[in-house]
Amino acid sequence: MGVSSFFKNLFGTAKEAAHETVEQAETVVEEAKIAAKPYVDKAEDFIEETVTKAKETVTPYLEKAEALVEETVTKAKETATPYLEKAEAIVEETVAKVTETATPYIEKAQTVVEETIEKAKGAVTPLTEKTEKLIEETKVSETETIDTLKEKPSPLTKDPEEGNI
Repeated sequence: MGVSSFFKNLFGTAKEAAHETVEQAETVVEEAKIAAKPYVDKAEDFIEETVTKAKETVTPYLEKAEALVEETVTKAKETATPYLEKAEAIVEETVAKVTETATPYIEKAQTVVEETIEKAKGAVTPLTEKTEKLIEETKVSETETIDTLKEKPSPLTKDPEEGNI
């Protein structure tokens, strides 16, 4: 039993010491927060002042930059407009010239195509008529052949009344 009471006293003392240490640490943290509060407030104020000063310093430059950009865009438009108008005129002239130059060739091509179609129709029509005539003649010939075969007795039968062999 002496050993067990030794361990109880030992661990009980350690537990109390740990509890006291935690309480002291919490107290130190709270004191540090209280001590740091004025410095945090000063840092916040300093940051706010710095941002305000930066805005005041930069604002005139931003306004000047905006004005400069607007002027540059306006000048670019003014400078480019005559060139754009000239380019449009050149394109229109080019289209007109190409159309004027190409029109006779297009018309000639249309005429050639139309003439070719007419010639082809002229060449094909007699052939079509001849083919239709041959088809008709073949139909008549087939009909006559079938009729002739029906009229002739078959060599396979002896007598029509007797039937097939």
